[in-house]
Amino acid sequence: GAFNVPVTLCGEMAGRPLDAMTLIGLGYRSISMAPAAIGPVKSMALMLDAAKLENFLMPLLKRGDHSIRSELMSFAADNNIPV
Repeated sequence: GAFNVPVTLCGEMAGRPLDAMTLIGLGYRSISMAPAAIGPVKSMALMLDAAKLENFLMPLLKRGDHSIRSELMSFAADNNIPV
């Protein structure tokens, strides 16, 4: 960004693979989570093409839908990403 300040997100959301995938698609590169969530989130991240997800995600955000969860689940399934 304009101020070059890193942002980190921690909490329950970052520890759920689908939600962590979405955060990565939004540009987060530093997330923190409970130790038990590391394995599943790491498995997801190793299979993820972040640029491809960002290109998929940005048009969805402009739609104004209340939820894009089903589209994100389809993206994960179509790209063999374990969520």
